[in-house]
Amino acid sequence: MSDSNSTDFTNPSTFILLGIPGLEAAHVWISIPFCMIYAIAILGNFIIMFIVKMEPTLHAPMYYFLCMLASTDLVLSTSVLPKMLSIFWFNSREINFSACLTQMYFLLSFFMIESGILVAMAFDRYVAICDPLRHSTTLTNPVVAKISLAVVLRGIMLILPHPFLARRWPYCRTNIIPNTYCEHIVGVKVPATYISVSSYYSLSVAFLVIGLDVFFIAVSYTQILRAIFSLPTKDARLKTFGTCGSHLCVILAFYIPHLFAALTQRFGHNVALPFHVLMSNMYLLVPPMLNPIIYGAKTQEIQDRLLQLFIQKGT
Repeated sequence: MSDSNSTDFTNPSTFILLGIPGLEAAHVWISIPFCMIYAIAILGNFIIMFIVKMEPTLHAPMYYFLCMLASTDLVLSTSVLPKMLSIFWFNSREINFSACLTQMYFLLSFFMIESGILVAMAFDRYVAICDPLRHSTTLTNPVVAKISLAVVLRGIMLILPHPFLARRWPYCRTNIIPNTYCEHIVGVKVPATYISVSSYYSLSVAFLVIGLDVFFIAVSYTQILRAIFSLPTKDARLKTFGTCGSHLCVILAFYIPHLFAALTQRFGHNVALPFHVLMSNMYLLVPPMLNPIIYGAKTQEIQDRLLQLFIQKGT
């Protein structure tokens, strides 16, 4: 590391976020759809939480987990968008080193929390469909509270070492991040002997935690589908499947964009950098927008309560 451009220094005071490299001239125009997505996400998730809070018939495990999902989506999207807009509108590209690590921690931990919530919701659907007579005694309020606490603590504790490891890296002089946010401190030059520790830890967490989450969801829905196809009539099968259709759509909206972005990041070496950056932003902002829309469109109880609210305001 004799080159002056790769001189080591620990804990740089700031990082420089480039936004979307190559599309700087279009930053203001790009901000318009992102603002619309964020506004829909904020409005939709707050409506979901308000409806569940105000409607006693919705005080059930599935809707408690849905409120957790909505609040997690709000944190994920809010962790990214304000700084993104400051880059797009005011060319404010600097971000403090500690703020960068904090943003990275919130994104990674709440991503893991949301994955855990989807597992809890899959378990709820499994009990409701495969063993409906024991649903109310199995998923009591104390059990739901313990599951929720375990999901949150898992996300908080497993990601906690990552920013501490990142703080100890000897960064090279290039402290530029070709993105709008600080996830994994993408693009910053760090000696391989240091980054490998964090990479091994991140990969271990991804395989052991996210991999297990996907496995448990797959097992739950295998049993759910077996129970559905064993029902005697087509109408009964469709009605039962409809009770978990919204959750399946949310699972696909959450995991597929992340999988696609991860694959393009690792194997799409010929894919243009602006596309990588746009994808990494979309998979953080689009699912929080889609989730309340999916549940609002597919859950009759939420539709009915929302319709009552509009009728009351109109009278």
